[in-house]
Amino acid sequence: MPPALVRKSVTVPLRADGTARIVAVADTHSAPHPEIGRRLSALAPDAIFHAGDIGDLAVLDELARFAPLYAVRGNIDTRANELPDLLTLELSGGGRMLRALLVHIAVYGPKLRAEIAKIARAEQASLVVCGHSHVPFIGQERGIAVFNPGSIGPRRFHLPIVFGTIDVTPSGVKLAHVSCETGERWLPPR
Repeated sequence: MPPALVRKSVTVPLRADGTARIVAVADTHSAPHPEIGRRLSALAPDAIFHAGDIGDLAVLDELARFAPLYAVRGNIDTRANELPDLLTLELSGGGRMLRALLVHIAVYGPKLRAEIAKIARAEQASLVVCGHSHVPFIGQERGIAVFNPGSIGPRRFHLPIVFGTIDVTPSGVKLAHVSCETGERWLPPR
């Protein structure tokens, strides 16, 4: 029987007007792209979510210089005992509230894993942020938005080195990918 998942919940403050800019990263594998600091400085996020496979935990200290950091451990993070496997993030402020679930492995291909969908529903999360595959992805599954920001670590195969932005706006949540190399919005090839 696999060990029980360590779960934690935190509140992430939104701005007084109920908005926020959040950067989502994943799969740094001890070597985040050298441009990530410059990209984070330019975006000035309100928070950073790290969806696991951190590697050297000093990566978290470096990212936390730019904004409050919320992280989960990934399958390579065997020494990150202080980090949860699942983190429910309650984003609240300015009279609004939404919940996100941060987890390393959440999808099987483009499909949300049944156990993660069940946890997300139980936590009333409308968004699941995950990593693991290094494949940037925005989708909707089982009534839940699914967001894989891709990887800012060493390039794997032909995949881009990207991170994600989660913009909480008056009209809803907007998800996008940004090239770590160029700083420009990244879209999958058609």
